[in-house]
Amino acid sequence: MSESTPPDPEPHSAKPATKSFLARILSRIRPEPEDREDIKALLEAAHERRIIDEDSYAMISGALEVVNLTAGDIMVPRSKIDMLDIGKPLPELLPEIIETGHSRFPIFEDDRDNIVGILLAKDLLLTITNPAIDLRPLIRPAVFIPESKRLNILLHEFRNNRNHLAIVINEHGGTAGLVTMEDVLEQIVGDIEDEFDEDAEKTIFQTGSNNWRAMGMTEINVFNRSFNTTMPTDEYDTLGGWVTAELGRIPRRGDTVHREGLIITVVGADAKRVLWLNIQHDEHSTLAGPNDDN
Repeated sequence: MSESTPPDPEPHSAKPATKSFLARILSRIRPEPEDREDIKALLEAAHERRIIDEDSYAMISGALEVVNLTAGDIMVPRSKIDMLDIGKPLPELLPEIIETGHSRFPIFEDDRDNIVGILLAKDLLLTITNPAIDLRPLIRPAVFIPESKRLNILLHEFRNNRNHLAIVINEHGGTAGLVTMEDVLEQIVGDIEDEFDEDAEKTIFQTGSNNWRAMGMTEINVFNRSFNTTMPTDEYDTLGGWVTAELGRIPRRGDTVHREGLIITVVGADAKRVLWLNIQHDEHSTLAGPNDDN
């Protein structure tokens, strides 16, 4: 009696074991992310392996980070907000509106902490035919949020309510700062540049053959380099602070100071500080104009 041949193995009997082995290996290489840090690690690995490009990596990273940020983290602080005083007539407000170039302005009454609403620059088109128009009917309600408001929630509210600006208040109810929809979006997609952003770092602008416009916050050392002047830098840091000291009071629009062949005129100011100044050489001056690196 011949030996019986062993039965043929069942078809594909080894494959289940093979799949199981591969699954285990893959689970070690690409484990399921369990938290935000795991997602970041996978994202960084994909970026390093050039699976996603730089822009995509930055955008996805920004979307992950935005939930950890609050309005207080990115707001424009109170001291740098361009507000308008509802108590002033429109002709006094227009130079500031034009100079700052914003599309929306917080409006306050009596005190900068008492913000009564928001004025849209486009609504001022109604004043072209009537410069004496009362601005109060044009003021829109302001949105107030706490410093602790998370940006992902704020962005959702901006979209749903069609708001573009919110006033940030502190725990005592005072104005802490301001945040816009653009500020939030920039945390995700990076800086959103417009036609004015190329001059964002400049504080001195030429407006004519013998005219320059300087911001009150212009640093004195920058001004000195630009106009070859020797204004002191030991007591005051900014051009506006120096002008205030020269006048001995809070400057008003139209105030003029003469210095080293320059005529420096206040063209914009609020109750606390100088906003904008016009710079001219007097007719006998031979000083050069500002350099382009200011």
